[in-house]
Amino acid sequence: MKTKKCDVVVVGAGPGGYAAAFYAADLGKNVILVEKDSDLGGVCLNRGCIPSKALLNVAHVIEEAAASKERGLTFGSPKIELDKLRAWKNSIIQKLGSGVTQLAKARKVEVVHGKGYFEDSNTLRVETSDGQLIINYEQAVLAVGSRPALPAAFDLGNPRVMTSTEALELDDIPEKLLVIGGGYIGMELGTVYTTLGSEVTVVEAMPSILAGADADLIRPVMKYAKEHMKEVRLSWKVKKISTKGKQIQVVMTDGDKDVTELYDKVLVSVGRTPNSKDIGLENTKVDLDEKGFVKVNTKQETSDSNIYAIGDIAGGILLAHKAHKEARIAVENIVGQYAEMTKEVIVPAVVFTHPEVAWAGITEAEAKEQGLKVKVSKCPWSANGRALTFDKTDGLTKIIVDPETDRILGVGIVGHGAGELIAEGALAIEMGATAADIGETVHAHPTLSETVMEAAENLHGTATHLFSPKR
Repeated sequence: MKTKKCDVVVVGAGPGGYAAAFYAADLGKNVILVEKDSDLGGVCLNRGCIPSKALLNVAHVIEEAAASKERGLTFGSPKIELDKLRAWKNSIIQKLGSGVTQLAKARKVEVVHGKGYFEDSNTLRVETSDGQLIINYEQAVLAVGSRPALPAAFDLGNPRVMTSTEALELDDIPEKLLVIGGGYIGMELGTVYTTLGSEVTVVEAMPSILAGADADLIRPVMKYAKEHMKEVRLSWKVKKISTKGKQIQVVMTDGDKDVTELYDKVLVSVGRTPNSKDIGLENTKVDLDEKGFVKVNTKQETSDSNIYAIGDIAGGILLAHKAHKEARIAVENIVGQYAEMTKEVIVPAVVFTHPEVAWAGITEAEAKEQGLKVKVSKCPWSANGRALTFDKTDGLTKIIVDPETDRILGVGIVGHGAGELIAEGALAIEMGATAADIGETVHAHPTLSETVMEAAENLHGTATHLFSPKR
């Protein structure tokens, strides 16, 4: 049995794992990166963020072509060649994955492909294609991520019941698709399949889609969904699914009545489950919570002094950029620097629906729940010239501030490119900027970014394209 030694072993090569490995190497550590898949990049690059955004871009192009009729441009109906579309999507994944591999080589990070299993707090056994490898390490960073949750009641062993992983393979375009769950993934993939030609029904147990976002930001997304999808059923629950011939039979209820319907495929999008089982954590001092996530403190330290945990496996909001930030915090603590993942670290959220929704810092709903006194200013995109040229006037930008200090506490945006625009909001909150700071910053014209400036100016009653009494 082969044996290797290193300063730091990183288990899992997703956006958190490879970021940790690269950063540790940059800071002079001898690093081994262990990944069970043949490709680096984890779920985000291979089965999540990147392929879904590629398909959402295709959906956006189709939508824009159809909408252009109102602008005097008429295109024929799109001809969708699934093989070419799938190959294009996979080429993006391949390019990014090979880029990560090259960066690992450049940094002299040794990559080992195989399943890692902790023998104790300083030993990792890796099952590789060439046999067993023992890695003796000083510190470990656990970054093994999560997988789509598939409740036992929905796990029929039938390929017509999909999670996001299978949905992104795009094997076909089902005539009738049921999406169980109106969260980020459900609404994004529902948008993709709707645009590609499926008749999509979304079932959400909660009274609203996109939990966590403010109601006024959700409203344009619901409007789009109602206009383009067959139906969005809120406060409905799926009681049972079963195979019936070449379809899936679904029994669902709104609490008063049961409905039985047939679908060609069902997408189950009800959350994610941590990959904390069968990796030997019971042989270490690492503690798990009741859901199986690894318990960590603000330094990303687990209850085992030799093991850190980052990304989805460490719980909290399951976002790639949050994992990236946690990777840097863990590594800085490993090398003797001081860093913490506190509430002052702003992690923006983005949902790539039509239109996009993004927010950073505190939401209006959270402020109300916490009894915080805040001032809220909104800039509707109907007042923005660039939004009119895009024909995207359903957007909204809002800023939430402390009324005493004028400091920005939160920013919320819904509309075309909201995911790009939210960076200014995250930076403003992180830097302790005031609404006056944003208002006094010159924003290029005509751009959608002017909506951020005018929302800030409007708090003082001085926005050029919005009229309100001085506050």
